[in-house]
Formats: sequence, structure tokens, C-alpha cells
Amino acid sequence: MRFDDTKITEMLVRENYVTKEDIVRAEKSAKTARSSIIEQLLISGLVTKDLIGQAVAESFGVLYADLNSNQPICEQIMKIPEETARKCKVVLFAENKKGITVATDNPSQKELRAILQVIFPKQKITIAYSLLDDIEACFSYYRKSLETRFSKIIETQTRVAPEIIEQIIADAQSFHASDIHFEPQGKEVLVRFRVDGVLQEAGRIPREHYENILNRIKVQSRMRIDEHFTAQDGAMRHDKDGTIVDMRVSVVPTVEGEKIALRILASYIQGLSLADLGISHAHQSILEEAVKKPFGMILVTGPTGSGKTTTLYAFLKILNQPDVNIMTIEDPVEYKMLGVNQIQVNPETNLVFARGLRSIVRQDPDVILVGEIRDEETAEIAVNAALTGHLLLSTFHANDAATTIPRLLDMNIEPFLLASTLEVIVAQRLVRKICEQCRHSTTVAPSNLVMPPKVASKFFGKKAVILYQGKGCPMCGGTGYKGRIALFECIQVTPEMQDLILTRPSTQEIWRLACEQGVVSLFEDGIEKVKNGITTLEELKRVAEVPKL
Repeated sequence: MRFDDTKITEMLVRENYVTKEDIVRAEKSAKTARSSIIEQLLISGLVTKDLIGQAVAESFGVLYADLNSNQPICEQIMKIPEETARKCKVVLFAENKKGITVATDNPSQKELRAILQVIFPKQKITIAYSLLDDIEACFSYYRKSLETRFSKIIETQTRVAPEIIEQIIADAQSFHASDIHFEPQGKEVLVRFRVDGVLQEAGRIPREHYENILNRIKVQSRMRIDEHFTAQDGAMRHDKDGTIVDMRVSVVPTVEGEKIALRILASYIQGLSLADLGISHAHQSILEEAVKKPFGMILVTGPTGSGKTTTLYAFLKILNQPDVNIMTIEDPVEYKMLGVNQIQVNPETNLVFARGLRSIVRQDPDVILVGEIRDEETAEIAVNAALTGHLLLSTFHANDAATTIPRLLDMNIEPFLLASTLEVIVAQRLVRKICEQCRHSTTVAPSNLVMPPKVASKFFGKKAVILYQGKGCPMCGGTGYKGRIALFECIQVTPEMQDLILTRPSTQEIWRLACEQGVVSLFEDGIEKVKNGITTLEELKRVAEVPKL
């Protein structure tokens, strides 16, 4: 049972969790940011998800079951049959000699107590409230392997393809996968999910059923089903019980057959703030100051899949107000944002970044977002747009923030133009977060840290340190990681940096000045997240280079 903003805010005020003034401020912020009141209350730190759960529980007159802090074990959850659990949205929260406590999102269900009494005869039943998302997360224990479900579908269904696709997409959502891969291999087709940036096998499909699956995906993506020897791109939408999933689809011919890659476009991206991305307070202050300037250029750098677009949309969320004209040109437009004019690159009509950017400048924009600066022409137009009274946001491929400036100069951008337009360069990488359900601490001696002694001494000292890692559980698929967070490196173009840019400096010269001005490297930002138990040292070393001292 879900509640709307109005009912929840009334509960929060009635139970004295927030004041009416807090709600009024949140309403204003929500209107400006085009988000919900609850989202603004969460962002401001006035409430937490558990606090909202507590308020709803009190409105029902029942206890609140915190399934995050006290997650039931597998044996406990399995005592309620899966069909009953999913139908009633109920999970066994606790049990002892006195009776059992179950958690549900709707304690007022008329038949719930009678249904449970059949399952637990002679037991005293206490019904508590819990958030629906937390209840459904527990249902992962019921999940059987994809192969098992594929076999059952093949045995019982005449139309196999729709059911198999349905199961695969449902599993991908459960694991919060960003991509689904169908890879033909001999007599089987391997299905893999990219979860938190890492590919993992999800299941295998008998080859004889793959053609129907391929054709169905092609039809839904508006591709040609009679074309098997050229690459095709498209998009499809999956709608199941009111939950809509948009996907970008790519089909390419391989020697084993046509391979499919589905990119799942996460709708929650629009709601993310800079704080949600994992950016520090110091970096947040620099970026919020930069995006509030009337003109200039902000660049986000990093490899493909490092979350650059997500960061740009966090900027747009700050800027998106009724009196601001925001225009974007992207390839492709992955996330649609209300109040923003978005243009899709289309090479077939010669609508490329450079040409589209020229047109955008004539549309009287205040803020321009360019999906990527790829060539000299786009770079030149972008710099000129930033120089003539526009705030320009874009991504750029560079290994780190300091490398961005020499690369732009190599693209024949005049040093004096770059120095006068560039405001901030952000470099970022994504690391996997430790699963909160199975996280535990270990004490490690400095000599056992797998890194050069000088580096270990600088960042951890000479005493034993407490580090964290995940044991692996059903909630994280046994990996010990769940979710991702970004590491950031942020170079602000100060007057001293502007003077240096005029001399056409090397990457080393830029980084030397940046360090003198207190810039924190990607590795140093990651070390803080390691110490705070957010990620592991192994994960940090996977994505960020260990400095040489």
C-alpha cells in the first residue's frame, strides 16, 4: 500500500517529525526542482526513509519493522509460501516462543491474519508495518535460477519467447543491472547482466529458442527482422504491472550469430542530487558555485560508463527553473527531464553535435548541455558559446582532470579563450559499494595492505587499521557489493590556473599547481570512502591508479 506526498507529510507533521514550516520550504524546493516534497525532505536531511516508515506505522497503530537493520534470514523468509508473500506483500520479521511478527506494507488487510493463522497455527501473530521496497527486496530469497525457470517455461508454454524475455528483464531489475547481453555460443545463448559495472552470468537459453527471442526484441525495437548481417540500433519499452522500463537496444552480427545488448535506462537518475552521487561537501560547494554563474564552461571527464551523464543531470536539476531556458544535444537522449529542451543527434539528417550546437545558440538558451565534445569544430563552438553569455556543460574523454586542458589545446583552442571560459573540470570513476546487509569489519596491519609501504604509511599511518568488506549474501548475489558510488577529482580554474593555461602547460605542470591549491585526487577521494566503510581497498585499486611517492 503506497501513500501519496500529502498523506505522508500530514503524518510527519502530526507525529512532530517535521514542522509545517519545513513542509512549506520543501514544497517550494520541490516546485523549483520539479520533484516531490518527500524527495526534498530526504535531500535536506530532515527525514530518512526509516523515519517515514515509522510515521506510517504509527498512523496504522502498529510497530515499525526495520528490514534494513534487522534483515530476516533465508530460513525465516521461506516459512511463508512465495505465492502468499507476494500476494499479501508480507515477510516473517521475527519469531520466538511467544509468537511471530510479520511485516507488511498494508497492516489493514482484512484476510491477512486469517491467512497467516493457517500457516502458523496456535501462534500469536503480531502485524507490523515496513516499506514496500524493503519487503520486496526480501523476496530475492524466493528467486530460482533462470535455467530452472527457462525449463519450466519451455515445458509448459507454446509461446516461449515472451515469457523468457519477461523473466530476464525482471531478474535484471531485481539485480539493478545496467545492461543485459544475449551472446550466441554454439548450441546455447549465454545471458549476462552487468551489475555495478561488472558482467556476471545470469543463465543460458537453448539455441533453438533464440531466433524467436531475437525477432521479438527486433520488432519491439522497430528493427528489420530480415536483416542479419549489419548492426542495428533501436529502443524498446517494457511495461509490466505499471512498471515501465525503457531500454536502448543494439544488435550486431558475430560469427556465432546476432548478439543483443540491452541498456536499461534508469528513470531515477533525474532525482539524484550531487550529494547522492557521493561528492564531498568541499567539491559540492565548488560545483554549486560554478553552476550558478551566468556563463562559462564546466567539463566532466572520465571513461565510458563512469557516470558522466548522471553528474551532468545533477547539475541540470539545480539549474532547472521556470525562468531558465535549458537546451541539450545528446547522443542518445537517455533521460528525459521535464522543463528541458532535449535534441537527439541524428547523423542521417546531418544533425551532429557541431551543427546542432550552432542551432541551439540561436534558440536564446541560458544553459547548454552538449553530450560530448568529440572534435575540434564542436570544441570551438562550445568555447565561443561559453564566451558569449551561456553556461555550457559537457563531457570530455580524458584520463584525469589535469589532462583535459592540454587535450583541448591540442584541438586548436586558443589558450586565452580556454583560460577565460573554463570554470571547473571534474574527473570521476565509479566504484562498487559494500553491501550493507553483509558488511563486516576487519583489522589489518599496515604491512598487509597490498600497496607500496610509503603509500600505505601516508594514507593509513603505521598502526593497524579497520577496513570493511562484504561477506556475500542473497541481497548482493554473493558478491559482497551492492550499488555504486562515484570518486571525484575537481580542478577549479583559479586566476593562477588561468595564467598557467596561457603558457600551454603540460599535464604535470597543471597537476602540480592543482595540488598546491589543495585539489584531492581520485585515489585520495577513494581512500576516504574506504575508511568510511563505503567501498573496499581492492575496488579502489581496480579503478584508480595508486600514486607513486
